[in-house]
Amino acid sequence: MLATLLIVFREMLEAGLVVGIVLAATEGLTGRMIAIAGGVAAGVCGAAIVAAFADVIAGAAEGVGQELFTAGVLLAAVGMLTFHSAWMTRHGRKLSADLSALGKAAALGDKSLLALAVVVGIAVMREGSEVVLFLYGIAVSAHESPFAMLMGGLAGLVLAAAVSYALYRGLMTIPMRHFFTVTNWLIALLAAGMAGQAAAVLASADLIPSWGERIWNTSFILADDSWLGRALHALVGYSAMPSGIQMAAYVATLAIIVSLTKFAQHEKPRAGGTAIRGGSKIEARG
Repeated sequence: MLATLLIVFREMLEAGLVVGIVLAATEGLTGRMIAIAGGVAAGVCGAAIVAAFADVIAGAAEGVGQELFTAGVLLAAVGMLTFHSAWMTRHGRKLSADLSALGKAAALGDKSLLALAVVVGIAVMREGSEVVLFLYGIAVSAHESPFAMLMGGLAGLVLAAAVSYALYRGLMTIPMRHFFTVTNWLIALLAAGMAGQAAAVLASADLIPSWGERIWNTSFILADDSWLGRALHALVGYSAMPSGIQMAAYVATLAIIVSLTKFAQHEKPRAGGTAIRGGSKIEARG
């Protein structure tokens, strides 16, 4: 039961932190809960399919199918996060300073909601498929009872959800004038971390050069497999022993997102209006 709890908590924590960031980043957009719930549901279904065909995927493309698949879904998430970051930079001020026409804002946000729903689905699918495979291994090797595994899995899921909710509530305490800036930076770091992971996966399969195996090693300070290490891995792409290509992908993605957001900032929001957040009105000044 303890092994199941730890595995579910460890794997779902990463997906849960992504969901927490997405919930905060879509604050003020109508329909966000439906979109995110749809992403979670699609991710769960995807995880079951990936787990069922794990051997087929791994054996595809001359034995590097798993690496290509993992890198592909990570890069898809990077693309979605980059789009959202640019969109929110362009429209975020309007959402906070001129949401009297809330229906219009929701319509503007449809594409961004879809993008982040895909990111949520990818995160849940990725971690969920690993959970299924790990738990299958435990069931076969340790012969744990189904009831014990169920209880351990539920406990791990509840703990991961609690930590993710704490992150979300913490983000919601940020003053509105700084809110979109903070969430945009979190989205940018999340995308950069995923790009670095994709590069590391491709390098490990010898599909791209590694440009150095270990640029540094901070495992003695914070190991990748520790709970804090995994949390930072999900949030900002932390790696105790990054390769050169991993760092290059991280920095390049971050630079691209920052450049796009700087470009998007050229469009100024209209002055005046009323923002609505958390049931309260915020008067904006020109």
